[in-house]
Amino acid sequence: MSTPKPLRLDIVSDVVCPWCYIGKRRIENALKQVTDVPVEVHWRPFFLNPWVPREGISREDYLTTKFGSVEAYKGIAGRVVAAAGEEGLTYRPDLVKRQPNTIDCHRLIHWADAVGKAADMKQRLMELYFRDGGDLTDINVLVQAAAECGTNAEETRRRLATDEDVALISAQAEEAASKGISGVPTYVFAQKYAVSGAQPPEQLARAIRQVSAEINAEAAE
Repeated sequence: MSTPKPLRLDIVSDVVCPWCYIGKRRIENALKQVTDVPVEVHWRPFFLNPWVPREGISREDYLTTKFGSVEAYKGIAGRVVAAAGEEGLTYRPDLVKRQPNTIDCHRLIHWADAVGKAADMKQRLMELYFRDGGDLTDINVLVQAAAECGTNAEETRRRLATDEDVALISAQAEEAASKGISGVPTYVFAQKYAVSGAQPPEQLARAIRQVSAEINAEAAE
C-alpha cells in the first residue's frame, strides 16, 4: 500500500481572537482522532482589528470602539469564557488591559515556523493574552515568549526592532481577506475547501478524513 499524500491544512487566525484560541484546541483534538492521516499544518495570519495602531490602545478604548461600551462586551465575554472552559482553557477578560496590533505576534509565529515551533509560539502568545492578561505590545513580553519557545532572545529583539517580514505578513493577511475570509478561525483543507468557525473536533476530524481521501484518490488516478 502506498504512503498517503499529506493533507495541507492552512489555519487562518489571530492571536487575540478568542474563538481562534478555542479553535486551536479543537483542531488539535481533531488531529488526535485522525492520527492515521498525515496532515501538514500551516498557521496563517489574520488581523481581527487592523485599525488598532502598532503601539496598541487601552482595552477600555478598544471595547468602547468595537462594542459600544465595556459593559456591552461582558455578555459576549461570558459565553466565550464558558466555551473556553469547556475546552480546558482559561480566558480572563478582566485581566486584559491593553489591546495590541498583532503584526509583531504574527512575525514571531512566522519566525518560529522556521524551527518547527509555530504552534508553540501561537499557543504561548494566546496564553499570555487570554489567560495572563499579558501586554503583547511590550517588546520584553514578546522576546520572553519567543525565548520560552526556543528562539534566541537577543536575535528576536533585534529583528522586532526592524521591519523584517512586515510586508510579507501584511500581504498574507490581505490575501486571506481577498479570498473572502472575514471570520476566523478558518480552516482551509488542501487549498480547496474552507470551514469557518471553531467547529467541534468531530466535525473537523471528519473533514480531514474526507478531503484526505479525495486528494489521495485523485493522486492514484
